Amino acid sequence: MKIRDYRQPAHGVDDLFINRWSPRAMSAEAMDQVELMTLFEAARWAPSSNNNQPWRFIYARRDTSAWETFFNLLAEGNQIWAKNAAALIVVVSKKTFDSGKPARTHSYDTGAAWVNLALMGSLKGLVVHGMQGFDYDRARTVLNVPDDYQVEAMIAVGKPGKKEILPDLLQEREFPSSRKGIAQIAAEGAFHFSVSDG
Repeated sequence: MKIRDYRQPAHGVDDLFINRWSPRAMSAEAMDQVELMTLFEAARWAPSSNNNQPWRFIYARRDTSAWETFFNLLAEGNQIWAKNAAALIVVVSKKTFDSGKPARTHSYDTGAAWVNLALMGSLKGLVVHGMQGFDYDRARTVLNVPDDYQVEAMIAVGKPGKKEILPDLLQEREFPSSRKGIAQIAAEGAFHFSVSDG
């Protein structure tokens, strides 16, 4: 598959950004701890307000005792393909600064860390797929997430697999998605986006 068959940037941008996408087909191969730590190392260097670094990653690798706990958090539609992941990660963010003062940008900053992780995974040739299709409340409970942290998202990570292992409906969606145009996401001077732009 050639990414450029699906994605054409309108302005000069490094291929790093064009090449990152979120496939679902994974090979079910295990991932060693060192390889996974490389992704967290990339996330670690994300920017954050007052250097608060509110992101936290709680994870389980396949074939470990924690795997079933994480897998059972997923919505049924995500279990169909995420069963072949090498690791499942729940992303949470600390809602306060260490002083206890509310950190308004905790989700924003944690999103920056997620992007670093996703881009590092792409550079390493891994599948990195973020999702919201899981039980947030149960994740908080079974993973012992304190009240001053917010459950943000879940990530499946793995080695690439053949799309033929996916159900037909997911095979049809297994290609890099397009993006909205610049005019739909950036406006000079004031908010003047079309309601139809979403």
